[in-house]
Amino acid sequence: MLTDSSGKARAWLVDSTLRDGEQAAGVSFSVDESVNIATRLAAVGIPEIEVGIPAMGRQEQQKIRQIVRALPQIRCTAWCRARYEDLLAAVDAEVSAVHLSVPVSAIQLAALGHDWNWVFSQLGQLIPWARKRFDYVSIGAQDASRCDTQDLIRLAKFLSKHRVDRLRLADTVGLWNPIQCYGLVAGVVAAVPTVPIGVHCHDDLGMATANTVVALLAGAHSVDVTVNGLGERAGNAALEEVAMALEVAALGSSGIDTSGLVALSKLVETCSRRKLPIGKAIVGDGAFRHESGIHVHAMLRDSRAYEPFAPERVGHSGREFVLGKHSGNAARHHMQVTSP
Repeated sequence: MLTDSSGKARAWLVDSTLRDGEQAAGVSFSVDESVNIATRLAAVGIPEIEVGIPAMGRQEQQKIRQIVRALPQIRCTAWCRARYEDLLAAVDAEVSAVHLSVPVSAIQLAALGHDWNWVFSQLGQLIPWARKRFDYVSIGAQDASRCDTQDLIRLAKFLSKHRVDRLRLADTVGLWNPIQCYGLVAGVVAAVPTVPIGVHCHDDLGMATANTVVALLAGAHSVDVTVNGLGERAGNAALEEVAMALEVAALGSSGIDTSGLVALSKLVETCSRRKLPIGKAIVGDGAFRHESGIHVHAMLRDSRAYEPFAPERVGHSGREFVLGKHSGNAARHHMQVTSP
């Protein structure tokens, strides 16, 4: 994990809402929606945005150019396959950073008709070309969670010789648990400390946020997130969850203005046409809603009794007490007194 000027641990968050988030089935952002989301991400302090896939065509390239020109202070990274045509499209999109993804597990290599010789040959040709044209070159190990650790270390050593800026380890099908994730990341970091490690986690088993946080504790340089955890299948590590886990659990700083998280979440909820569960962690409408008499009774004395942090800290207008089956006298009296 990085450190800020005060020496406090600080995570480098890469938001992929506009790339992996939009790859969620049925989700498609307009150009205006994409620019608006990118602008809001920059406003809350995201330092790097994965802005899209230039190889998708001219319209995608035009959208990416608009974002790049609107946000010169942000690292705008394009996702590419390990192909010259994808890199050429990224040049047309005017990005300063590219991410080249290659399969690394036996399953993915076989499914795509490749082997490790192809991986090293392709990267050996493309990396020097990319380094001449982009300020930042990241390599993605697709399906790293099902790849042998020694193969990943061999890849990291190869990338170190080619002076790449990052190796991103992807839990492509969301199979990691936190212990496995920590061990793999720590092992690669220890074996090849010259290559910064990024991590990209999916939520198929509901552990994307946990895996993302422990990856930072294991020495990862950066982690990928999406707003609301939007992404393929069950989604990705949620920006709001990772940011608050770091801040509240005293693990370090997210570098994010967390007061803007709810507004950002609502924007992506609207643009993606995907309604959030009422109890969604951090940003759900019911995340700070209380009915239980025991809870309300204590919270009327000290709100910290049953909340990990104040709702205003992430942009909610406040907590809400509701009357119901589990309400007690304290809640009923409070509601009578505060009702207009």
